[in-house]
Amino acid sequence: MPELPEVAYQKKYVDATALHKKIVKVETGAAKLFQSAQKDFEKALKNSSFEETTQLGKYLFLKISSGQQLVFHFGMTGKMEYYQHDEVPKHAQLTTVFEDDSRLSFVCPRKFGKIYMAEGVEDFQKKHSLGNHALDVKENKFLELLQNKKGNIKAALTDQHVIAGIGNLYADEMLYQCGIHPKSKTENLSEKEKKCLFMEMGKILNRVIKTKTEGSKLPDNYLSRHRKEGKDCPNGKGRVEMIKVSGRSTYFCPDCQKEK
Repeated sequence: MPELPEVAYQKKYVDATALHKKIVKVETGAAKLFQSAQKDFEKALKNSSFEETTQLGKYLFLKISSGQQLVFHFGMTGKMEYYQHDEVPKHAQLTTVFEDDSRLSFVCPRKFGKIYMAEGVEDFQKKHSLGNHALDVKENKFLELLQNKKGNIKAALTDQHVIAGIGNLYADEMLYQCGIHPKSKTENLSEKEKKCLFMEMGKILNRVIKTKTEGSKLPDNYLSRHRKEGKDCPNGKGRVEMIKVSGRSTYFCPDCQKEK
């Protein structure tokens, strides 16, 4: 599922292709993705334009010239696709046709994504009880948020009501880099371990954004490069295992990450 870095890439993509173009036609797909009537999206978008984009965790906001926000959650397989031909991509769920005949489609094959219309970013954040964007969270706030959490640390890191943007993949990476078992109780972690998680959160998310933008690879010492049960741990100390934590497939090295 797209997490903060993947959505950051989609934001850059829209910024580079689809801003400040008059929308002359709107085409919609599967009704289940639209969180209000499809005709409301058509009305809001036609004869308007996208002025700027904002990201909040796993959500991408496209500000419409009317002031409203078109909001995307990418689900498992969602992505934006800009093109300058008439052939609409298969599985396009929302397509805006611009005055210059170019198009921007939200493509979502498995239809797990969601499309919203919102009055503003803060209004949407409050309505959906979302935490702050992970890369905007300061260390003292991060420590404060974990101080109030009980239960396993994997669940705490992936709770979008606490911090917005960290999902399954990068929570596992953060925990691996800090040597913390994903089932460790949040309340049992030391101050040093919590500070390590904060530091790695910024390093990992920014590094992944950079690799996606440049088309490069993550460092070989990242668990993400070895994310398969039975593969050698990047540190050479053991083998990667997969367990379920709070219903999520979770990868870790039992030799490097001891449960507390």
